[in-house]
Amino acid sequence: MTQTQPQKRNVRRLLTVLALPAALLLGLGLYWFQPWKLWQNATVHESLPTASSSSPTLSPTTQATAQTLPQTLAQGTLVSHEHTTTGTAKLIRLPDGSHTIRLENLDTSNGPDLRVWLTDAPVKEGTAGWRVFDDGKYVSLGKLKGNKGDQNYAIPAGVNPSAYTSVTIWCDRFDVSFGAAPLTTA
Repeated sequence: MTQTQPQKRNVRRLLTVLALPAALLLGLGLYWFQPWKLWQNATVHESLPTASSSSPTLSPTTQATAQTLPQTLAQGTLVSHEHTTTGTAKLIRLPDGSHTIRLENLDTSNGPDLRVWLTDAPVKEGTAGWRVFDDGKYVSLGKLKGNKGDQNYAIPAGVNPSAYTSVTIWCDRFDVSFGAAPLTTA
């Protein structure tokens, strides 16, 4: 039995009506998940900063007592959470008194809307640590510059770094940690 012309037109209309929402959902899904980032790596190799350009000028008394080299105050090894993550996070005081978080030998997956957060949450291993970092106090230090390499994130003036105990690579889009490091005194 063959279809008549009106039946064929109805089938085409139905397919057209179904194809438009399907294409829209596919486009939104691709935008939201950005799966191509799983195969893209961005490597960043920044040298350790010597001073923050946003820091105020030190008084002569402070200049006399300021160290001439950056000092590591705390550090920790990154543990994996949602994605395999390795490397070291360091809290560094620069000679001008400003602070920065330095990620060294970072290796993690790329993803949508990744951020570096300084937090007061304890680092928990495995799935228990995936979602704890937005439960308490945290400061976003900016977008992750690259998923591999060495990079620096300035801590804003007015933020007391000693009030925070960990660093996380946080996926803001899905509210999950890719990996985190506890900051222990160096």
